[in-house]
Amino acid sequence: MSPNAVRQSVPDAGQLSTDGSLRHRPSRSPSPGLTLAAALLGFALITLDASVVNVALPAIGSDLGGGMSGLQWVVDAYTLAFAALMLSTGAFADRIGSARAYALGTVVFVLASAACGFAPDLGVLIGARVVQGAAAAVVLPASLALVRQAYADPARRARAVALWAAGGSVAVALGPVAGGALTTAWDWRGIFFINLPLGLAALALTTRAPRSRRRPAPLDLPGQLTAIVALAALAFAVIESGPVRVVAGAVALVSGSAFLLIESRAAHPVVPLGLFRTPTVAVAVAVGAAASVAFYGVIFVFSLYFQRVRGESALVTGLMFLPMTALIPATNVLSGKLANRYGPRRPMMIGQLVALAGLLLLLVPDEHTPTLLVAFLLIPLALGCALSIPALTAAMMEALPQERAGLAAGVLNAARQVAGALSVAMSGALVAGGFVPGMRMWLVVAAALFAGTAVATRRLR
Repeated sequence: MSPNAVRQSVPDAGQLSTDGSLRHRPSRSPSPGLTLAAALLGFALITLDASVVNVALPAIGSDLGGGMSGLQWVVDAYTLAFAALMLSTGAFADRIGSARAYALGTVVFVLASAACGFAPDLGVLIGARVVQGAAAAVVLPASLALVRQAYADPARRARAVALWAAGGSVAVALGPVAGGALTTAWDWRGIFFINLPLGLAALALTTRAPRSRRRPAPLDLPGQLTAIVALAALAFAVIESGPVRVVAGAVALVSGSAFLLIESRAAHPVVPLGLFRTPTVAVAVAVGAAASVAFYGVIFVFSLYFQRVRGESALVTGLMFLPMTALIPATNVLSGKLANRYGPRRPMMIGQLVALAGLLLLLVPDEHTPTLLVAFLLIPLALGCALSIPALTAAMMEALPQERAGLAAGVLNAARQVAGALSVAMSGALVAGGFVPGMRMWLVVAAALFAGTAVATRRLR
């Protein structure tokens, strides 16, 4: 008998029991529940980091300096990287496998979070936030792909995807409160250090995820690069001033034009312009963008309002957002039920009108308005946005063939993130010249956007 044959005929030591009998070593088979937990935790983390930092901005400014423009970049560095790279990261995840992409994105996110927490100055913090946003753009599509492949049964898969989406809604609700609590109990750096154990937990859970097949997926690198340059330049043009604004505006115009030209000719564009020839898609993207302008701009502006104008602590500021954000998950569920019963157009319209009324109500607060009253005035806007988003997503999915649904969802999410980033840039620029007048001017602009999208929605069939 050959040595190889001898080795094959002898049981592995780990398979022998104490009495010499043969036993089977337990296998680590993929667990759908643990895969869902990993994906949900990762999605919640990256969603949380889009809003948790807002309440900590005054503390960051006090510690690292930088003025209003620096604080805007702390928020927008993450959001812009997230939005721009989300256009291609779905294809990237397909090429290397969603499990690998998720693990890679989570590792980079954890390391970038540590760099944010240890940042010695504002420049390092902003640079680390860019890396965080890039990692988040990889985690998001990979996490959803993990959920989809973990459940073979369509009904169980639909419930799992709903739970995954609910995790994002809960993270949005907890963001300001978590930011205020961590900043008060620990330090502003705590909002980044808390990502380390949570990210490592997500990685540990990923070891029980099923292996992901690699699939060929074309990447439109010229389109992706011009999109990054155009978005970054546009943000510079809004946030900065003087010659930088002029140069950045010119770069944004040239790179934006190049992007449109490339996308119109590319065989596999990151943003298929033909999608927008479908009226429902165009309106859904516009409504989603308007909702992000309103919601993320309000979180940014009123985080500063509560602390700089009203002198509240970070903890109190976070709690003031709780009446607003706590209703979002339940309202998302209600929107889905209304869309199933009456079609998506009706909850879209109701949501936009409620959000429009909420923006107009927020014109009331000034330097002397009771803080608790302002907290309750924030509620209508949150209800309106939470009613609109699930309904417009359903409308968009219904308007397109199934094979384009994932691409359309990526475009919608990217548009919402870009709109949120530009809202922070614009609102910050306006309040820098006088807080309450600038805040009101921005609210009027956001209300005008919602009025326009409501008219467009009404014309849909």
